[in-house]
Amino acid sequence: MTPEGLLVVLDEAADAVESALRGATEWGPSGLRPTQYRSDLTADAAALAVLDKAGLGVVSEESGVRRPEVPVWVALDPLDGSTNAHRRLPWYATSLAAVDHDGPLAAVVVNLATGTRYRAVREGGATRDGALIHTSGTSVLGNAIVGLSGLPPRHLGWRQFRALGAAALDLCAVADGTLDAFVDCSDDAHGVWDYLAGVLMVTEAGGAVVDARGRSLTVRDHGARRTPVAGASALLCRALADARHDAWTAR
Repeated sequence: MTPEGLLVVLDEAADAVESALRGATEWGPSGLRPTQYRSDLTADAAALAVLDKAGLGVVSEESGVRRPEVPVWVALDPLDGSTNAHRRLPWYATSLAAVDHDGPLAAVVVNLATGTRYRAVREGGATRDGALIHTSGTSVLGNAIVGLSGLPPRHLGWRQFRALGAAALDLCAVADGTLDAFVDCSDDAHGVWDYLAGVLMVTEAGGAVVDARGRSLTVRDHGARRTPVAGASALLCRALADARHDAWTAR
């Protein structure tokens, strides 16, 4: 399947999630595991119906690994920011990244509260609602507005910070220049479904994303966790990763 064909499938899966949640009445906890909501399961079932029909492999936060023998697979977070969704904070999304042996190939992230849609193809740029996007280009940490997940042990040297609650959208905000950077201040808290679509958005928009410990961000393992750090430029990404390392080392 071509990257453009994969985008069509990812769009269809995101559309299915939007449709399923539009009529949802149960947004409370699922009772199956901590931090899981009924809406997570509704969204997962809707996306999987499309991805299964397309014959793609899947690594989903909610339902695990499917068709591991298929070379192209989708990192799926059917409802990223589900606590925000439960509280009706308008910052939650469905996030899908099609991945091959070279990493993220195509990605779609949709803010389910606003309908804003981000799309990216490797070496083809990134868009928001069809318009090409670019990072802010900020390279100095002291000038940066930084999105956080978790709390650092001390101030990392940014100008300001925001804690918004949905990593996929936080990374898209770096891609379109709304934020200058993003840093995970927890230890290995994010699965591939949380960040791989955002990684492609940021890199195609001119930014950079690394793991705080220098590991590959592309892993086809439901149990693997990473610590993403993103910047509007490679210089800012490196400066933020270094500041994070120094703060944790000094504890």
